[in-house]
Amino acid sequence: MARTACSSCLRTPLPGPATGCRRQGFSLIELLITLAVVAVLAGVVVPVAQTAVQRAKEQDLRIALRELRGAIDRYKKAGDEGRIRKATTDSGYPATLQVLLEGEDDLRDPKRRKIYFLRRIPRDPMHPDSRVAPADTWAKRSYASEPDNPREGDDVYDVYSQSKGIGLNGVPYRQW
Repeated sequence: MARTACSSCLRTPLPGPATGCRRQGFSLIELLITLAVVAVLAGVVVPVAQTAVQRAKEQDLRIALRELRGAIDRYKKAGDEGRIRKATTDSGYPATLQVLLEGEDDLRDPKRRKIYFLRRIPRDPMHPDSRVAPADTWAKRSYASEPDNPREGDDVYDVYSQSKGIGLNGVPYRQW
């Protein structure tokens, strides 16, 4: 008796009492092992991706702080050089971050053109609410306040993040 090929897989049936072709597929064990491997890989990839996102936000924070602090320092220097108007009782630092954006008249320029210190106020990337104005995402320290207990005041001596989070380097964002 000649055996004919199975119509579903075109293979010759195995000898023995079973006359049908055995269907090929994955067993339950194979599926469970595959799912376990995928779960382990996902467990490794997710924390790495989260760390990469946090690292990118921290880099944005460093850049924003450097930009703002540089503009504050340029404003102070312009005041010390007599290029912008400064009261004798004034610390020489800008009253608000908006002043850095709007600029001040250059007293040394015959045409009184403005000196601009910032093109835009960067947003604190650690601030959770994107609807808040960029200038309001930063905590500000006045020249008159203590470094250990920074407070806002009549001027902006420094800026720092309001975030209570801790960086990958172990330093709280507020101390950057």
